[in-house]
Formats: sequence, structure tokens, C-alpha cells
Amino acid sequence: MTVHPIPPVYDEKSEILILGSFPSVRSREIRFFYGHPQNRFWRVLASLYGCPVPQTTEGKKTFLRVHRIALWDVIASCEIEGSADSTIRNVTPNDLSAILSSAPIRQIFVNGKTAETYYRRYTEPLIHRPAVCLPSTSPANAAWPLDRLTEKWKEILSVHGENPAEPAENSLYKNGSV
Repeated sequence: MTVHPIPPVYDEKSEILILGSFPSVRSREIRFFYGHPQNRFWRVLASLYGCPVPQTTEGKKTFLRVHRIALWDVIASCEIEGSADSTIRNVTPNDLSAILSSAPIRQIFVNGKTAETYYRRYTEPLIHRPAVCLPSTSPANAAWPLDRLTEKWKEILSVHGENPAEPAENSLYKNGSV
């Protein structure tokens, strides 16, 4: 049994919750989300918000905070071979109650079909909130090139309405501080 080693990232301003399935081997090693260099998650989000791709764990956390995004995974523990979602067995879901009780989450998104499957099976019946499934940013999802992924992921921008980031916070990216 492999236990999820990464705590959720969120704060009291998080409006969007993005859930993956379970961290890859590389993400588990570095103890942060989407750590494999070929995963397009950070490139897609940076493109959506017009920011440079964050390079460090702290930079990624700042990016999420500035853009009011909470991030975690559906699965707390499972049996898995390497990073292959297709080998996931004996799932224990994550408890989202801490995030949902302390952050004004307006919309939940899942990153890919595997996350959607486990969310619908384990989480949605408990919290009674649907999730929007976006195409996986995994390099295994070769059918979706970066530009097509980014176009589909634009859906998350509608959650923020007219104000995707506070101007002072967004300036962290404009002046290269992150």
C-alpha cells in the first residue's frame, strides 16, 4: 500500500479545487504535485494566467495562492505500480472536509478520467458536489497537445469572474520574484 505523502495546498481564499488521482513516483519523491518534468500541469496553468512557469515548490505554492487555487488528489492511499493510473487498486479516498470547510471553493475540477472515476465513486456521494473533468495533463495523454489542453483548461478562469488575481499579488510574476 502506498500512502499519499503530499499535504493539500489551500488557504481561506481558495475558490478552485483541482484534484488529480494520485501522485506520480517523481512527485512522491520530491513531495509536491506534478513533479515529473513532462507533466504539463504547471505549463498549462501558467499559460492561462499569463505568468512564467513556477520552477520551485515555493514558487508553485505562491502561484496557487495568488490565483486562489487549492490542489490535492482524490486518493489518500492505494496499491499502484510505478506511476500508472491503470494499476491503481484498493483505494482509500482523501477526506476533503478540511478544505471545503475552510475555503470558499466555488468549483471542483478533476485532472483526467482516472481522477474523475475515483471522485465520482468515492467523493461525490459524500460531499454531493459535482466535479468538472478536464483532460489529463499527463504526458501519457498524447492525444491532447499543449495548446489544445490549455484551451480546454480555460474553463477554470470563469470561476474567478473578472478578477483572477489581485494586481499586487500578480505583480510577483511580472517582476520575476517567483
